[in-house]
Amino acid sequence: MNTKHHHDPFKIAFESLDEFADIISQVLQCPITIEDANHRLLAYSTHDERTDPARISTIIGRRVPEKVINQLWKEGTIPALLKTDEPIRVKSMNDIGLGDRVAISIWKQDEVLGFIWAIEIDKTLTDKDFTLLKKAADAVKNKLLQLQTRKNKKEERSQEFFWKLLTGHLQEKEEIIQHFQALQITPPSSFAVFVFQFQQNITTKEEHEISYLLKTAQRMKILLNTIDCNQLILLVQASHIENPLQELDYFAENFLLKMNDRYGMKNIHPVYSSIYDDFQKIGKAYKEAMVVLSIKEKFPTETKEIFSYQRLGIYQLFEMILENRKMEAYENYALKRIQEYDQKHKSNLIETLEVFLNKDSNINDAAKELNVHANTLNYRLKRITEIGEVNFKDPNQKIMLFLDLKLAKYQGI
Repeated sequence: MNTKHHHDPFKIAFESLDEFADIISQVLQCPITIEDANHRLLAYSTHDERTDPARISTIIGRRVPEKVINQLWKEGTIPALLKTDEPIRVKSMNDIGLGDRVAISIWKQDEVLGFIWAIEIDKTLTDKDFTLLKKAADAVKNKLLQLQTRKNKKEERSQEFFWKLLTGHLQEKEEIIQHFQALQITPPSSFAVFVFQFQQNITTKEEHEISYLLKTAQRMKILLNTIDCNQLILLVQASHIENPLQELDYFAENFLLKMNDRYGMKNIHPVYSSIYDDFQKIGKAYKEAMVVLSIKEKFPTETKEIFSYQRLGIYQLFEMILENRKMEAYENYALKRIQEYDQKHKSNLIETLEVFLNKDSNINDAAKELNVHANTLNYRLKRITEIGEVNFKDPNQKIMLFLDLKLAKYQGI
Protein backbone atom coordinates (compact mmCIF):
# COMPACT_ATOMS: atom_id res chain seq x y z
CA MET A 1 0.00 0.00 0.00
CA ASN A 2 2.75 2.46 1.00
CA THR A 3 4.83 1.52 -2.05
CA LYS A 4 1.96 2.26 -4.38
CA HIS A 5 1.38 5.59 -2.64
CA HIS A 6 5.08 6.40 -2.99
CA HIS A 7 4.98 5.70 -6.74
CA ASP A 8 1.80 7.69 -7.31
CA PRO A 9 1.39 10.56 -4.84
CA PHE A 10 -1.64 11.79 -6.74
CA LYS A 11 -3.91 8.80 -6.05
CA ILE A 12 -5.61 10.76 -3.30
CA ALA A 13 -8.91 12.53 -2.75
CA PHE A 14 -8.76 16.29 -3.19
CA GLU A 15 -11.47 18.88 -2.61
CA SER A 16 -10.54 21.41 -5.30
CA LEU A 17 -8.25 21.99 -8.24
CA ASP A 18 -6.38 24.65 -6.23
CA GLU A 19 -5.64 22.05 -3.58
CA PHE A 20 -4.45 19.64 -6.29
CA ALA A 21 -2.20 22.34 -7.85
CA ASP A 22 -0.58 22.77 -4.40
CA ILE A 23 -0.05 19.00 -4.12
CA ILE A 24 1.70 18.86 -7.55
CA SER A 25 3.80 21.88 -6.53
CA GLN A 26 4.89 20.17 -3.30
CA VAL A 27 5.77 16.93 -5.10
CA LEU A 28 7.72 18.58 -7.96
CA GLN A 29 9.04 21.53 -5.91
CA CYS A 30 8.03 24.18 -8.45
CA PRO A 31 5.12 26.58 -9.17
CA ILE A 32 2.14 24.98 -10.97
CA THR A 33 -0.80 26.30 -13.02
CA ILE A 34 -3.73 24.26 -14.37
CA GLU A 35 -5.65 25.59 -17.40
CA ASP A 36 -8.64 24.40 -19.41
CA ALA A 37 -8.34 23.61 -23.14
CA ASN A 38 -8.89 27.30 -23.98
CA HIS A 39 -6.10 28.50 -21.66
CA ARG A 40 -8.43 29.85 -18.99
CA LEU A 41 -6.88 29.54 -15.55
CA LEU A 42 -8.55 26.85 -13.42
CA ALA A 43 -6.07 26.66 -10.52
CA TYR A 44 -2.57 27.64 -9.43
CA SER A 45 -0.27 26.67 -6.58
CA THR A 46 -0.18 29.24 -3.80
CA HIS A 47 2.61 27.99 -1.53
CA ASP A 48 5.40 29.20 -3.80
CA GLU A 49 6.23 32.86 -4.40
CA ARG A 50 8.71 32.12 -7.21
CA THR A 51 7.16 32.99 -10.56
CA ASP A 52 7.59 34.89 -13.86
CA PRO A 53 5.67 37.75 -15.58
CA ALA A 54 3.63 35.41 -17.85
CA ARG A 55 2.36 33.46 -14.81
CA ILE A 56 1.54 36.68 -12.91
CA SER A 57 -0.48 38.00 -15.92
CA THR A 58 -2.29 34.65 -16.19
CA ILE A 59 -3.26 34.69 -12.52
CA ILE A 60 -4.40 38.33 -12.58
CA GLY A 61 -6.37 37.99 -15.83
CA ARG A 62 -7.58 34.44 -15.05
CA ARG A 63 -6.36 33.36 -18.49
CA VAL A 64 -3.14 33.17 -20.47
CA PRO A 65 -2.43 36.50 -22.26
CA GLU A 66 -3.15 36.37 -26.00
CA LYS A 67 0.42 37.40 -26.93
CA VAL A 68 1.75 34.39 -24.97
CA ILE A 69 -0.72 32.00 -26.69
CA ASN A 70 0.22 33.40 -30.13
CA GLN A 71 3.94 32.94 -29.43
CA LEU A 72 3.43 29.39 -28.14
CA TRP A 73 1.59 28.56 -31.38
CA LYS A 74 4.31 30.15 -33.54
CA GLU A 75 7.18 28.25 -31.94
CA GLY A 76 5.26 24.96 -31.92
CA THR A 77 4.52 24.31 -28.23
CA ILE A 78 0.71 24.28 -28.43
CA PRO A 79 0.56 22.24 -31.69
CA ALA A 80 2.84 19.68 -29.98
CA LEU A 81 0.67 19.62 -26.82
CA LEU A 82 -2.38 18.87 -28.97
CA LYS A 83 -0.68 15.78 -30.41
CA THR A 84 1.00 14.07 -27.44
CA ASP A 85 0.37 13.13 -23.81
CA GLU A 86 4.09 13.39 -23.03
CA PRO A 87 5.49 16.39 -21.10
CA ILE A 88 7.06 19.07 -23.33
CA ARG A 89 9.93 21.33 -22.29
CA VAL A 90 9.40 25.02 -23.17
CA LYS A 91 12.46 27.27 -23.32
CA SER A 92 12.26 30.79 -21.90
CA MET A 93 10.96 33.63 -24.09
CA ASN A 94 12.00 36.80 -22.30
CA ASP A 95 10.23 39.15 -24.72
CA ILE A 96 6.85 37.80 -23.50
CA GLY A 97 7.92 37.26 -19.87
CA LEU A 98 7.95 33.47 -20.12
CA GLY A 99 10.56 31.55 -18.11
CA ASP A 100 11.65 27.93 -18.59
CA ARG A 101 8.78 25.55 -17.94
CA VAL A 102 7.39 22.09 -18.71
CA ALA A 103 3.86 21.58 -20.01
CA ILE A 104 1.65 18.51 -20.31
CA SER A 105 -1.81 18.03 -21.83
CA ILE A 106 -4.64 16.49 -19.82
CA TRP A 107 -6.38 13.95 -22.09
CA LYS A 108 -9.64 12.04 -21.89
CA GLN A 109 -9.54 9.48 -24.72
CA ASP A 110 -8.76 11.56 -27.85
CA GLU A 111 -9.70 14.99 -26.46
CA VAL A 112 -7.51 17.54 -24.67
CA LEU A 113 -9.32 18.83 -21.57
CA GLY A 114 -6.59 21.16 -20.34
CA PHE A 115 -2.93 21.65 -19.46
CA ILE A 116 -0.58 21.58 -16.46
CA TRP A 117 2.37 24.01 -16.50
CA ALA A 118 5.35 23.60 -14.18
CA ILE A 119 7.81 26.51 -13.98
CA GLU A 120 11.48 25.54 -13.72
CA ILE A 121 12.82 28.39 -11.58
CA ASP A 122 15.48 26.92 -9.28
CA LYS A 123 15.45 23.38 -10.65
CA THR A 124 15.25 21.48 -13.92
CA LEU A 125 12.64 18.73 -13.98
CA THR A 126 14.10 15.23 -14.36
CA ASP A 127 12.77 12.16 -16.19
CA LYS A 128 11.36 11.00 -12.83
CA ASP A 129 9.55 14.37 -12.50
CA PHE A 130 8.18 13.90 -16.04
CA THR A 131 6.71 10.54 -14.97
CA LEU A 132 5.14 12.20 -11.93
CA LEU A 133 3.70 14.96 -14.14
CA LYS A 134 2.06 12.31 -16.34
CA LYS A 135 0.50 10.74 -13.22
CA ALA A 136 -0.79 14.17 -12.14
CA ALA A 137 -2.39 14.75 -15.57
CA ASP A 138 -4.09 11.35 -15.35
CA ALA A 139 -5.33 11.99 -11.79
CA VAL A 140 -6.93 15.34 -12.59
CA LYS A 141 -8.74 14.43 -15.84
CA ASN A 142 -12.05 13.40 -14.22
CA LYS A 143 -12.27 16.70 -12.34
CA LEU A 144 -11.80 18.58 -15.62
CA LEU A 145 -14.37 16.36 -17.32
CA GLN A 146 -16.95 17.34 -14.67
CA LEU A 147 -16.18 21.02 -15.29
CA GLN A 148 -16.50 20.50 -19.05
CA THR A 149 -19.89 18.78 -18.68
CA ARG A 150 -21.22 21.75 -16.68
CA LYS A 151 -19.74 24.15 -19.25
CA ASN A 152 -21.35 22.23 -22.16
CA LYS A 153 -24.78 22.46 -20.52
CA LYS A 154 -24.34 26.21 -20.12
CA GLU A 155 -23.29 26.52 -23.77
CA GLU A 156 -26.40 24.61 -24.89
CA ARG A 157 -28.56 27.07 -22.93
CA SER A 158 -26.71 30.06 -24.39
CA GLN A 159 -27.09 28.74 -27.96
CA GLU A 160 -30.83 28.21 -27.50
CA PHE A 161 -31.11 31.78 -26.16
CA PHE A 162 -29.09 33.12 -29.11
CA TRP A 163 -31.35 31.43 -31.68
CA LYS A 164 -34.41 32.91 -29.99
CA LEU A 165 -32.81 36.35 -30.38
CA LEU A 166 -31.76 35.76 -34.01
CA THR A 167 -35.22 34.55 -35.02
CA GLY A 168 -37.10 37.25 -33.10
CA HIS A 169 -38.75 34.81 -30.67
CA LEU A 170 -37.57 36.91 -27.72
CA GLN A 171 -38.71 40.52 -27.94
CA GLU A 172 -39.25 41.86 -24.43
CA LYS A 173 -36.25 43.85 -23.26
CA GLU A 174 -36.58 42.83 -19.60
CA GLU A 175 -36.87 39.14 -20.51
CA ILE A 176 -33.76 39.37 -22.72
CA ILE A 177 -31.78 41.02 -19.90
CA GLN A 178 -32.90 38.27 -17.47
CA HIS A 179 -31.64 35.59 -19.90
CA PHE A 180 -28.26 37.35 -20.19
CA GLN A 181 -27.99 37.56 -16.41
CA ALA A 182 -28.97 33.89 -15.95
CA LEU A 183 -26.04 32.99 -18.23
CA GLN A 184 -23.79 35.35 -16.23
CA ILE A 185 -23.26 37.57 -19.28
CA THR A 186 -23.23 41.34 -18.81
CA PRO A 187 -25.77 42.72 -21.34
CA PRO A 188 -23.83 44.89 -23.84
CA SER A 189 -24.65 48.57 -24.36
CA SER A 190 -23.93 48.07 -28.08
CA PHE A 191 -23.34 45.04 -30.30
CA ALA A 192 -23.03 43.64 -33.83
CA VAL A 193 -23.89 40.25 -35.34
CA PHE A 194 -21.11 38.46 -37.24
CA VAL A 195 -21.50 35.62 -39.75
CA PHE A 196 -18.47 33.67 -40.96
CA GLN A 197 -19.40 31.53 -43.98
CA PHE A 198 -17.24 28.43 -44.52
CA GLN A 199 -16.94 26.50 -47.80
CA GLN A 200 -18.56 23.37 -46.32
CA ASN A 201 -20.55 22.33 -43.27
CA ILE A 202 -18.50 22.78 -40.12
CA THR A 203 -17.32 19.46 -38.62
CA THR A 204 -17.10 18.62 -34.90
CA LYS A 205 -13.30 18.91 -35.06
CA GLU A 206 -13.58 22.34 -36.70
CA GLU A 207 -16.12 23.37 -34.03
CA HIS A 208 -13.48 22.70 -31.36
CA GLU A 209 -10.88 24.68 -33.31
CA ILE A 210 -13.30 27.61 -33.77
CA SER A 211 -14.29 27.52 -30.10
CA TYR A 212 -10.62 27.60 -29.09
CA LEU A 213 -9.95 30.66 -31.29
CA LEU A 214 -13.02 32.51 -30.00
CA LYS A 215 -12.21 31.84 -26.36
CA THR A 216 -8.56 32.83 -26.66
CA ALA A 217 -9.28 36.07 -28.58
CA GLN A 218 -9.06 38.83 -25.97
CA ARG A 219 -9.27 41.97 -28.11
CA MET A 220 -12.95 41.43 -28.97
CA LYS A 221 -15.59 40.26 -26.47
CA ILE A 222 -17.79 37.49 -27.91
CA LEU A 223 -21.06 37.24 -25.98
CA LEU A 224 -22.89 34.42 -27.78
CA ASN A 225 -22.06 32.03 -30.61
CA THR A 226 -23.70 29.24 -32.57
CA ILE A 227 -23.13 27.19 -35.72
CA ASP A 228 -25.65 26.69 -38.51
CA CYS A 229 -24.38 24.19 -41.13
CA ASN A 230 -21.53 26.10 -42.81
CA GLN A 231 -21.99 29.34 -40.88
CA LEU A 232 -20.52 30.52 -37.59
CA ILE A 233 -22.75 33.22 -36.06
CA LEU A 234 -21.53 35.52 -33.28
CA LEU A 235 -22.92 38.27 -31.09
CA VAL A 236 -19.99 40.59 -30.34
CA GLN A 237 -19.77 43.51 -27.96
CA ALA A 238 -19.12 46.84 -29.70
CA SER A 239 -19.21 49.11 -26.64
CA HIS A 240 -16.12 50.76 -25.13
CA ILE A 241 -14.28 50.58 -28.49
CA GLU A 242 -12.86 53.82 -29.92
CA ASN A 243 -13.13 52.89 -33.64
CA PRO A 244 -15.67 50.02 -33.67
CA LEU A 245 -15.86 49.46 -37.47
CA GLN A 246 -12.08 49.37 -37.73
CA GLU A 247 -11.86 47.02 -34.74
CA LEU A 248 -14.55 44.70 -36.13
CA ASP A 249 -12.71 44.56 -39.49
CA TYR A 250 -9.50 43.69 -37.63
CA PHE A 251 -11.28 40.91 -35.72
CA ALA A 252 -12.61 39.44 -39.01
CA GLU A 253 -9.20 39.53 -40.71
CA ASN A 254 -7.37 38.17 -37.66
CA PHE A 255 -9.84 35.27 -37.32
CA LEU A 256 -9.28 34.31 -40.98
CA LEU A 257 -5.50 34.57 -40.58
CA LYS A 258 -5.44 32.30 -37.52
CA MET A 259 -7.84 29.73 -39.03
CA ASN A 260 -5.48 29.52 -42.01
CA ASP A 261 -2.16 29.58 -40.10
CA ARG A 262 -3.16 27.15 -37.35
CA TYR A 263 -5.63 24.82 -39.05
CA GLY A 264 -5.05 25.34 -42.79
CA MET A 265 -8.64 26.53 -43.36
CA LYS A 266 -9.11 28.97 -46.26
CA ASN A 267 -11.96 30.65 -48.17
CA ILE A 268 -13.95 31.75 -45.11
CA HIS A 269 -16.12 34.82 -45.79
CA PRO A 270 -16.78 37.19 -42.85
CA VAL A 271 -19.59 39.75 -42.70
CA TYR A 272 -21.22 41.76 -39.93
CA SER A 273 -24.24 43.95 -39.27
CA SER A 274 -24.63 47.59 -38.31
CA ILE A 275 -23.89 48.39 -34.67
CA TYR A 276 -27.02 48.48 -32.48
CA ASP A 277 -27.81 49.32 -28.86
CA ASP A 278 -31.29 47.73 -28.74
CA PHE A 279 -31.49 43.96 -28.01
CA GLN A 280 -34.80 43.78 -29.87
CA LYS A 281 -32.81 44.47 -33.07
CA ILE A 282 -30.56 41.39 -32.85
CA GLY A 283 -32.82 39.64 -35.40
CA LYS A 284 -32.59 42.67 -37.70
CA ALA A 285 -28.80 42.69 -37.31
CA TYR A 286 -28.67 39.00 -38.32
CA LYS A 287 -30.72 39.73 -41.46
CA GLU A 288 -28.33 42.57 -42.33
CA ALA A 289 -25.32 40.25 -42.07
CA MET A 290 -27.07 37.78 -44.38
CA VAL A 291 -27.76 40.60 -46.88
CA VAL A 292 -24.04 41.44 -46.93
CA LEU A 293 -23.26 37.76 -47.67
CA SER A 294 -25.79 37.71 -50.51
CA ILE A 295 -24.41 40.92 -52.04
CA LYS A 296 -20.80 39.69 -51.74
CA GLU A 297 -21.71 36.45 -53.54
CA LYS A 298 -23.19 38.42 -56.46
CA PHE A 299 -20.53 41.16 -56.54
CA PRO A 300 -17.32 39.47 -55.32
CA THR A 301 -14.94 41.92 -57.05
CA GLU A 302 -16.72 45.16 -56.16
CA THR A 303 -17.29 44.17 -52.51
CA LYS A 304 -13.99 42.33 -51.88
CA GLU A 305 -12.93 44.81 -49.16
CA ILE A 306 -16.42 45.22 -47.64
CA PHE A 307 -17.37 43.20 -44.55
CA SER A 308 -20.05 45.35 -42.93
CA TYR A 309 -23.62 46.34 -43.75
CA GLN A 310 -22.69 49.92 -42.87
CA ARG A 311 -20.14 50.03 -45.70
CA LEU A 312 -22.39 48.43 -48.35
CA GLY A 313 -23.44 51.90 -49.50
CA ILE A 314 -25.86 51.79 -52.43
CA TYR A 315 -26.04 47.98 -52.31
CA GLN A 316 -28.16 48.32 -49.14
CA LEU A 317 -31.01 49.68 -51.25
CA PHE A 318 -31.26 46.93 -53.87
CA GLU A 319 -34.14 44.93 -52.39
CA MET A 320 -36.16 48.06 -51.70
CA ILE A 321 -35.64 49.41 -55.23
CA LEU A 322 -36.47 46.05 -56.85
CA GLU A 323 -39.73 45.87 -54.88
CA ASN A 324 -40.62 49.30 -56.23
CA ARG A 325 -39.62 48.36 -59.79
CA LYS A 326 -41.89 45.30 -59.76
CA MET A 327 -44.87 47.65 -59.51
CA GLU A 328 -43.91 49.62 -62.62
CA ALA A 329 -42.61 48.62 -66.05
CA TYR A 330 -39.36 50.50 -65.62
CA GLU A 331 -36.61 50.40 -68.25
CA ASN A 332 -33.41 52.40 -68.45
CA TYR A 333 -33.57 53.89 -71.96
CA ALA A 334 -29.81 54.49 -72.29
CA LEU A 335 -28.86 50.97 -71.20
CA LYS A 336 -31.47 49.43 -73.49
CA ARG A 337 -30.02 51.31 -76.51
CA ILE A 338 -26.42 50.36 -75.66
CA GLN A 339 -27.34 46.68 -75.09
CA GLU A 340 -29.12 46.53 -78.45
CA TYR A 341 -26.06 48.04 -80.12
CA ASP A 342 -23.77 45.47 -78.41
CA GLN A 343 -25.96 42.57 -79.59
CA LYS A 344 -26.11 43.87 -83.16
CA HIS A 345 -22.38 44.70 -83.49
CA LYS A 346 -20.96 42.05 -81.09
CA SER A 347 -19.28 44.87 -79.11
CA ASN A 348 -18.81 45.29 -75.35
CA LEU A 349 -19.86 48.88 -74.62
CA ILE A 350 -21.93 47.80 -71.57
CA GLU A 351 -18.82 46.26 -69.96
CA THR A 352 -16.83 49.41 -70.82
CA LEU A 353 -19.51 51.60 -69.23
CA GLU A 354 -19.63 49.49 -66.04
CA VAL A 355 -15.84 49.49 -65.59
CA PHE A 356 -15.68 53.24 -66.25
CA LEU A 357 -18.34 53.90 -63.59
CA ASN A 358 -16.74 51.40 -61.17
CA LYS A 359 -13.50 53.38 -61.46
CA ASP A 360 -15.29 56.63 -60.60
CA SER A 361 -14.94 57.95 -64.19
CA ASN A 362 -11.13 57.73 -64.07
CA ILE A 363 -9.94 57.18 -67.66
CA ASN A 364 -6.50 55.77 -66.79
CA ASP A 365 -7.78 53.33 -64.13
CA ALA A 366 -10.63 52.13 -66.37
CA ALA A 367 -8.32 51.70 -69.41
CA LYS A 368 -5.91 49.66 -67.27
CA GLU A 369 -8.74 47.44 -66.00
CA LEU A 370 -10.06 46.91 -69.56
CA ASN A 371 -6.52 46.42 -70.87
CA VAL A 372 -6.97 49.02 -73.64
CA HIS A 373 -5.28 52.31 -74.53
CA ALA A 374 -6.80 55.50 -73.04
CA ASN A 375 -7.58 56.72 -76.61
CA THR A 376 -9.52 53.50 -77.32
CA LEU A 377 -11.51 54.01 -74.12
CA ASN A 378 -12.25 57.65 -75.03
CA TYR A 379 -13.56 56.50 -78.41
CA ARG A 380 -15.84 53.91 -76.76
CA LEU A 381 -17.16 56.47 -74.28
CA LYS A 382 -17.92 58.82 -77.18
CA ARG A 383 -19.95 56.01 -78.83
CA ILE A 384 -21.80 55.38 -75.53
CA THR A 385 -22.76 59.08 -75.27
CA GLU A 386 -24.06 59.04 -78.84
CA ILE A 387 -25.94 55.71 -78.75
CA GLY A 388 -27.44 56.00 -75.27
CA GLU A 389 -27.70 59.82 -75.22
CA VAL A 390 -25.58 59.76 -72.07
CA ASN A 391 -24.15 62.89 -70.47
CA PHE A 392 -21.19 61.88 -68.29
CA LYS A 393 -21.13 65.34 -66.73
CA ASP A 394 -24.55 64.72 -65.18
CA PRO A 395 -23.97 62.94 -61.79
CA ASN A 396 -27.67 62.06 -61.54
CA GLN A 397 -27.59 60.17 -64.85
CA LYS A 398 -24.31 58.45 -63.94
CA ILE A 399 -25.74 57.27 -60.58
CA MET A 400 -28.80 55.79 -62.31
CA LEU A 401 -26.68 54.02 -64.93
CA PHE A 402 -24.44 52.58 -62.20
CA LEU A 403 -27.44 51.50 -60.11
CA ASP A 404 -29.31 49.87 -63.01
CA LEU A 405 -26.19 48.02 -64.18
CA LYS A 406 -25.71 46.59 -60.68
CA LEU A 407 -29.40 45.73 -60.27
CA ALA A 408 -29.32 43.81 -63.56
CA LYS A 409 -26.33 41.82 -62.30
CA TYR A 410 -28.03 41.30 -58.92
CA GLN A 411 -31.04 39.77 -60.71
CA GLY A 412 -28.79 37.70 -62.97
CA ILE A 413 -29.99 39.50 -66.11
